Order: sequence, then C-alpha cells, then structure tokens
Amino acid sequence: MASALEDPNLEHNFKGHKDVVTSVDFNPNNKQLATTSIDKCLMIWNLKPQTRAYRFTGHKDAVMSVHFSPSGHLVASASRDKTVRLWTPNVKGASTTFTAHSAVVRSVNFSCDGNFLVTAADDKSIKVWNTHQQRFLLSFKGHNNWVRSARFSPDGRLVVSCSDDRTVKIWDTVSRECINTFTEHRGFANFVDFNPSGTCIASAGTDNTVKLWDIRINKLLQHYQVHSASVNCLSFHPSGNYLITASSDCTLKIMDLLEGRLLYTLHGHQGPVIAVTFSRHGEYFASGGSDSQVLVWKTNFDSIPYNHILKGLHVRTNPDPAPHITDIHPRVPHLHTSGPQTIQSRAAESHCASIITNEVNSSLDPSCQVCSLGMDPASGDPGATSNLEDHTGIPPTLANTLGHIVQQLDVLTQTVSILEQRLTMTEDKLQECLDNQQTAQQVKSS
Repeated sequence: MASALEDPNLEHNFKGHKDVVTSVDFNPNNKQLATTSIDKCLMIWNLKPQTRAYRFTGHKDAVMSVHFSPSGHLVASASRDKTVRLWTPNVKGASTTFTAHSAVVRSVNFSCDGNFLVTAADDKSIKVWNTHQQRFLLSFKGHNNWVRSARFSPDGRLVVSCSDDRTVKIWDTVSRECINTFTEHRGFANFVDFNPSGTCIASAGTDNTVKLWDIRINKLLQHYQVHSASVNCLSFHPSGNYLITASSDCTLKIMDLLEGRLLYTLHGHQGPVIAVTFSRHGEYFASGGSDSQVLVWKTNFDSIPYNHILKGLHVRTNPDPAPHITDIHPRVPHLHTSGPQTIQSRAAESHCASIITNEVNSSLDPSCQVCSLGMDPASGDPGATSNLEDHTGIPPTLANTLGHIVQQLDVLTQTVSILEQRLTMTEDKLQECLDNQQTAQQVKSS
C-alpha cells in the first residue's frame, strides 16, 4: 500500500472571517498566511509560531484579493471600494491607499522584484503601479468587460489578464500593447497565472474548465474538465509539475501536468471553494471558501521522487490481468519444496486488500478527506519473497534491479512522449512561418 505521506493532509483549519473568503496567500517566509473576505477584513494568520491572528479593517467594502511582496515585508489588497492598499503585516497594520480605478478592484499582484503592482478591475482596465514611489504608472485597455485577474510573468516583462469577455490576453509592459489574445473559453475567465518558468499560462473558467497555453507558440496545450461547476482559482506548484484548482463544486483538485491527468480530489469545504494557492516552496497550500473557513494543507506528494509517482499511477491504472488457465499451478507440493505453494493465494489476498482499502478511502466522510486515484498494492509477508524465488528462479536482487529499470523506462517513455508533442508543435509553427514567407514573396512578385 502507498505510504500515507504521499497524500496531502489537512494541517490547520482557521476560523475568523464572518463571510466568504475571497483570496489567500502565503508570506514567502512561510510564517504567515494572508486572507481576505467579503466581511471587509484582511487577516494575517501567524503559522510559525501559531499565535493570535491580526485583523485589518481599513477597506470600506469587500476585500477581493491579497498578495505578499517577495520580501514578505508588505502585503497588498484590492477591494470593492475601488482602492488598493499596501499593509505592513505586523500588529500595527499601517497601510497606504492607492486610488486610480473607477470600479471594483478584483485582483492585485506584485512583480517578482517587488517594485511594481498590477491590478485588475471592473472598469475593464489593468493598471501598473510603482510600489516604492506609490504612484500609478500605466494602464492596459482592451477588454470589453470586467477584468477578473491580472498577473506578472516571472521576469516581469509580461502581464496576463482574463475577463468576463471570455478572453485571456497577454500584454507587453515595454510596448504597452496586447501581444496575444486567447478565446477558447466558452464562459467567463475567472483566474489566470503564469507557470514558474513563464513559458505557459493557465486559466480557470465558468465553463468548468482549466486551460493551459504555451505562449511561445501560442497554442492550447492541455484542457481539463474535471470539475462539475465553475472553476474559481488555480495555482502552480513551484516545480511546475502540478496544478491545483478550486471550484464551486466544493472540491479542490490537483493535476499532474506532465502526465496530463487528475491526481487528487480534496474535500474539506462545506460550500464553493473560492481561493487556493501553494506556498512559495510548495510544501503547503491553502484554500478559502464560502463557508468562511481557511484550510491549510501539507502537500506531501511533492517530496516523493517523480518516478515513484509514475510507478504508483501505473499500478493504479493498469491492474494485473486475469490469470490464464496455464498459469494456474496445482495445489500439490512441488518436488523442490517441502510444503504447499502459497504465492497465488497471498497475491490474491494482497490484491483484494488493496481494492477494499481503496473502496473504504473513497467512502470516508468527505469532510477534510483526500480521494486519490488509488493506492499501490502492498507486498505480502517476507516469506512470499523466498517462495517467489523458489517458484521463478529469479533472485530478489535481480528482480529489484529489473523493477528499477522498468521504472526508468517508464519515465523515459513519458519524457519522449512530451518531447515528441513539443517537436510536433514546433514543426507546425515552422511550417506556418515558411508558408507565410512564401505568401509574402508571391505578393511582392505580383
């Protein structure tokens, strides 16, 4: 059976907000967690050591978004009162107010160096601010409806935004122009962000989907429809290998982006989940919802070597086939053993135990439980190894070596598959460029 340490588990359940929790973010030092709510409050929860939380009440209406600066010395919030505030996350809670939007401000995000802020609002604009000089710098306009989210790329050169006009746009901070627009969503786009390397973006929509694009070739790479209701928020794991989503179907889901599959479904909130984020190093993630709760989870699975995860997924999705009649051995002792052979019955017991365990896990009380795709079958007792060696003639050390080789081949196979996909997309892009050049030459010659 797979170790329980592979699965995420609930660490803290914070209750202090009096209404829907709209946003969550970890201090980069992992000692604090900031949350915002419809109750007009920003709260700073002290995790290490776990002491009394700070409650900041400067906004005059619901607080929609929160984000810590890279240094952790400032925290920014955006509100329905059309303002953005910068706070010091200590007991004093001093704040500075930025005003430039003419409608509800729904999103706030620091650049990676902490020198700039980007905000998105219902006035259909995205604005960039200088945090040190505390002044407005520039505005991006191109959306035709409320802008729900805006985020800086890791290098600060680009900004991505999403809107109720069903588009996701990428903006160049130097030219101040929109350089690409994605229109694949069939509903409003609620949230968008860059992956840690800045090569891809992911968006969450009211069409119950999550979409990932490669912005180097401007193509849709992956499409997930694992939720049964609107997807409200998402967050990339710092490794870039995993993505977590929060939905109005009351669940959190974790996707394996390299494999392109669902890893975990998490239940804990008693209503729609509005916000989710990984900590800066990925060891924790936090979620907030309409039940006014803030849940902090231990990631766990990110500490397991990726080839072990692949092995577990292979076992979960490729059960052993039914035995052929020629594979069933007689129930009489073999000449080279002193007692009856028991390998088959032990293997069957182990397989049944694994199935029963999975069924029990999936039927547990959904409150704060994790439902994974399954678990690795447990091995039998030590005697089974020696019986297996007697039966097959393969020493345990050789079997372990062969198993390790198979794992490595699985990893290589998946890697080659991903590379082939990327090569195909690159070839398509190159062919498109060649066709455009030929068309341009024909136009010139005519």
